[in-house]
Amino acid sequence: MQKHPGRYRVATVGVTTEPVTTMGGMRIVPDIALTELTPAASAMLILPGAEIWNPTNKGDNSAFAEMAGQFLAAGVPVAAICGATLGLAAAGLLNDRAHTSNAREYVAAAPEYSSEHYRDEPAVTDRGLITAGATFPVAFARNIFAELDLYSQAVAEAWFGLFDTGDPRWFFKLVAAGEAERAA
Repeated sequence: MQKHPGRYRVATVGVTTEPVTTMGGMRIVPDIALTELTPAASAMLILPGAEIWNPTNKGDNSAFAEMAGQFLAAGVPVAAICGATLGLAAAGLLNDRAHTSNAREYVAAAPEYSSEHYRDEPAVTDRGLITAGATFPVAFARNIFAELDLYSQAVAEAWFGLFDTGDPRWFFKLVAAGEAERAA
């Protein structure tokens, strides 16, 4: 149901290409090292949340926050959820864009944060920056899909309705929207 299937390829990025174990215990081998990543060769940078973004937990994802700044400066979208929003706040990247997070107080704890642009919403997009709180991964994904123009409005609306509510009526709307696109 994507407008252009295969247009994008997902690549995982690590500080190095050495295996990483997530908070949930999943082992991931990054496709590329952060030093190989460039905005020019990317459609978007998606930053997952984790405790490593919190400096009080001895985390240091500052290199990823710096890369996010390079992406935004180059006009390439950045998406951050949960703890990654704290990392962007600490880098001063939320100060001039509308954004959200786990809570206003969460990002306000970053000394470099001085924003009046906080929105108490599940997910916010402003000039290529997508942010979301930890409990809103479906809204986060919806905004990513919209920014990348992956789906038609009808498919995107039905997808969000289904996964946000779990209401089976949205499933049939999603199927119908997909069939209508294939017939067109």
